[in-house]
Amino acid sequence: MQDKDLAPQTSTVSVEGEFERALGDILARVSVCAPVSVAVAYSGGLDSAALLHLLRNHAARHPGAVKPFAFHVHHGLSPNADRWLAHCRQLCATWQIAFDARRVHVADGGGNGVEEAARLRRYAALGEMCRLHGVLLLLTAHHEDDQAETVMLQLLRGAGVAGLSGMERANHAPDLLGDPQLLMGRPLLGLARADLEAYVGHHAVPYVEDESNLDPRYARNALRHRVMPVLTQCFPGFQQRFTRTAQHARTAQRLLDELASRDLATCLDGDSLDVRKLRQLDTDRIDNLLRHWLAVRGIRMPSTSWLEELRTQLLEAKRDAQLCVTHADCCVRRHRDRVFLTPRMESPVPQPSAFRWQGEPELRWPQFGGTLHFDVGGQGVDATWLRTQPLTIRLRSGGERLKLAANRPTRTLKQHYQALGVPAWERVRLPLVFAGPHLLFAAGIGMDAHAVEPVEQGVRLRWEWD
Repeated sequence: MQDKDLAPQTSTVSVEGEFERALGDILARVSVCAPVSVAVAYSGGLDSAALLHLLRNHAARHPGAVKPFAFHVHHGLSPNADRWLAHCRQLCATWQIAFDARRVHVADGGGNGVEEAARLRRYAALGEMCRLHGVLLLLTAHHEDDQAETVMLQLLRGAGVAGLSGMERANHAPDLLGDPQLLMGRPLLGLARADLEAYVGHHAVPYVEDESNLDPRYARNALRHRVMPVLTQCFPGFQQRFTRTAQHARTAQRLLDELASRDLATCLDGDSLDVRKLRQLDTDRIDNLLRHWLAVRGIRMPSTSWLEELRTQLLEAKRDAQLCVTHADCCVRRHRDRVFLTPRMESPVPQPSAFRWQGEPELRWPQFGGTLHFDVGGQGVDATWLRTQPLTIRLRSGGERLKLAANRPTRTLKQHYQALGVPAWERVRLPLVFAGPHLLFAAGIGMDAHAVEPVEQGVRLRWEWD
């Protein structure tokens, strides 16, 4: 006898049909043979309950095609959280769906609010469970009304084209899930909340109610309960039109990305940007290129005002200015008409460290951020002599001098760095090696000629960043 829940119903065929079409498109992006491990981000609420039921039915209709999982995240923010976890676990046991859960601690929003903090911890926990169980596709229950709310929120925040693009049907989100291979799919985006309510009611799918969804202090809830009903009354079907707007914005963003990619290829010089080539572009294209460059480098998108300030300083500061514009994820610096992205220097200054060389090919110095290599062969320091020396590795203190070759003058390290084009921010991080009181090696410059001898098996020092 066929399970009543698995039998097609005329009243829900649009929901099931839309889900099947969307899931098919998403599964086509997963390059693995069946069965595909697919997980639902299952909170226990109406939307995720409908999604889990639809996936369960799909697995029953297509034996061996997918292996369903349900992953639940316990935030501990509601007094009912334990009850929700028990409900989800019990329903998955009844439906014979593999279940796992994680408890996360949401202390505060770190300046972004509790809602955002909970979202970040939730996705991190979901990504962890996906990796543990070998899941390649994570499904979320976002639907058409969620998409409309997202577009409205982005409008209210003054977002650009990228923000108005809303949510994609499927995408990779390594910054959220911690795995660049994990695909996140939203097969319900083409369905309205009312469609899911009808589906759940028809199939008597049990679900829980999250009381926080009624709290108007959260932006989405304020839109959902106070703004959207008015829009529905005055502009019926606005959700579909918002979805169309998001689709148009995604098309426009793809074209902007393509233009930015071409401009970046023109202006890129190694791992830096050529300011002279940037100046050949108009303001809008420069901003588009900078946003794209930051995104390619994994830097969070800055505000419009920050980007305008960056562009102004990059183009208008004096050529010899030690320009540094700070970002939460990095520092943007300019040196000799080149723009660099560098790490933020927030670690403590490493103290001098004394050591002895005992013939090792390399010594790693984590506090200095790299490895000191001892290359044997050709002219260099006599190995026997080097083993007897008390060595010290430290950063510059000022006034150090070095002679690169017998036929070249002794110069200050600053002069050497300037001649070699080493940016000022790198100079302060490059370590020096002393043999007793005498400078033996300066990273970024080389060996001091006073210590180099014409021996066959001399030792030359070399610095390599981690």
